[in-house]
Amino acid sequence: MTSPYQIVQLVSLGSRLDDELARQHAVLPCFHDADPSARLAEAPDARVMITSARCGLRREWLEALPAVAAVCSSGVGYDSLDLQAAAERGVVVSNTPDVLDGCVADMAWALMFGVARRSVEADRYVRAGRWATGATAFPLGTRVWGKKLGVIGLGRIGAAIARRAAGFDMAVRYHNRSARADTPHTYEASLLELARWADFLVVACPGGAATRHIVNREVLDALGPEGILVNIARGSVVDEAALVEALRDGSLGGAGLDVFEDEPHVPQALYQMDHVTLMPHISSATRETRHDMGQLVVDNALAFLKTGRLLTPVG
Repeated sequence: MTSPYQIVQLVSLGSRLDDELARQHAVLPCFHDADPSARLAEAPDARVMITSARCGLRREWLEALPAVAAVCSSGVGYDSLDLQAAAERGVVVSNTPDVLDGCVADMAWALMFGVARRSVEADRYVRAGRWATGATAFPLGTRVWGKKLGVIGLGRIGAAIARRAAGFDMAVRYHNRSARADTPHTYEASLLELARWADFLVVACPGGAATRHIVNREVLDALGPEGILVNIARGSVVDEAALVEALRDGSLGGAGLDVFEDEPHVPQALYQMDHVTLMPHISSATRETRHDMGQLVVDNALAFLKTGRLLTPVG
């Protein structure tokens, strides 16, 4: 059985980019299907698969597409991609680094302000008419400028977050697998010591087995009752049950979360907490950045079909 399809597209990149891709190559679009698996057999000769960090890459999809030699993923994270299965089949994988760093960093700061200055809570206070009635005074927030910022993972996104701290006169330290020689910020080899030092602790490291639950109850206790945790990385990095308990018993001052362990499911207890700001995993969700991500996916796919090489291969 042969087919004309050269590309299997599991996720939409936006109508303009979808159309651009389809004009240049035969594409099997599966992004309207709840489960794409049933249609993969229609493209036994496809050489490229397009997916995303959210959609992921499964071993069974590769097994159903014997001719696929490259997977182009939208998103910088690749913990949802079965890289081992890809490597076993000689399949190369690309992601979309750089183009989303600024917007994800912006969201980290939006969450910091959302929790510290209670901006989301204040919006509800005004909309409910409580300001107009004067029944209760709005509670005080926490200052951001001049405080201490700890960053877990000083990669591209972590570095963009740290650069923004200069505008707020903040001291910055970071925790990585190893120190970086190309940054003015102070390296802290111990995550626990970084948490003890910081007023704000931002999670910006990759997900996966190596970082699962590295932000545990001990780290949260070290951050303390006035400390604020922000996570724009992966939900798996933070022990969510420990986080809920620390927020509930006052051991942690607050949290700004764009990612969760079992998305889109969020612990019910967090809904009731005013010292928590919740986002639906939208750090890169701006028109400009999503277009740039989609364009890089298209560029990777077209480059591979033309030259056999990816522009931004993972690793």
